[in-house]
Amino acid sequence: MRLRASGFTLVELAIVLVIIGIILGAVLKGQELVFNAKVKRAQSQVKEVIAALYTYYDKYGYYPGDDPTASSRWSVDNGTGDGLITDVVCNNINEESCLFWKHLRLANIISGDANATTPAALVPKHAFGGPIDVYSNTTSGHLLIQLSNLPGDAAAAIDRNMDDGKCDTGSVIAIAGTCTGGSYSSTSYYNMTIQI
Repeated sequence: MRLRASGFTLVELAIVLVIIGIILGAVLKGQELVFNAKVKRAQSQVKEVIAALYTYYDKYGYYPGDDPTASSRWSVDNGTGDGLITDVVCNNINEESCLFWKHLRLANIISGDANATTPAALVPKHAFGGPIDVYSNTTSGHLLIQLSNLPGDAAAAIDRNMDDGKCDTGSVIAIAGTCTGGSYSSTSYYNMTIQI
């Protein structure tokens, strides 16, 4: 009597390898789709902030955060009314870069808790999890939106889609992170500003 050796045939192994390849391809493609969706969402968030800013300006005649008449409408601190949103990133709940978000929320232009007591609770997060800040460049007076803690590949994609793709020129600029010869590094994290 002959004993038959058990095991997989070459055809069975080939089929298993093809199935594993298909699954890996689907996972990798899925990760790419998720990444691209996050990039598009971050870009949409920038556009939403710009729209909210100008909606407030059209309604009240001042930038949110800089509005010197805000306390006549709500229980909130006023801005200086000098046409600038000062203080760069929101670090103190009563500075103009924090009041920016309070004024927008109290005017029902954006959602969120206008009575948040910490900057971390007040400042919204972009699609990659970092804070979104709005402030004025004190030298040029231009308004800037800052997206902080962006992965290098995300920062590069946003810059390519919204500007020239170079981290050191144009209206989208990396202000923190490795920028060599205008190129983003995939291993670095970036703070980038978008000029409004």
